[in-house]
Amino acid sequence: MGIVKISDELHEEIRKASSAMVRSINSQSEYWIKIGMLAELNPTMTYSDIIKQQLKLADVNTQENKA
Repeated sequence: MGIVKISDELHEEIRKASSAMVRSINSQSEYWIKIGMLAELNPTMTYSDIIKQQLKLADVNTQENKA
C-alpha cells in the first residue's frame, strides 16, 4: 500500500464521484485506476465491454452471459 499524490482538483472530482457512486474516496480512486489500466491494455474495448468482461471474470450471472 502506498500514497499517491494527486491534485486538489482531481481529489475534489473523486470526492464528488464517490458520493454519487456510493463508494469511499479510496474505492472510487481504485476503480478509476483499474478501469483506466484495463482501457489502456485493451484500446479496442469500450467501457461497457470492459465492465462486461470484468463481471464475467468474477462469475457474476447477468442476463447477457446466461445465454
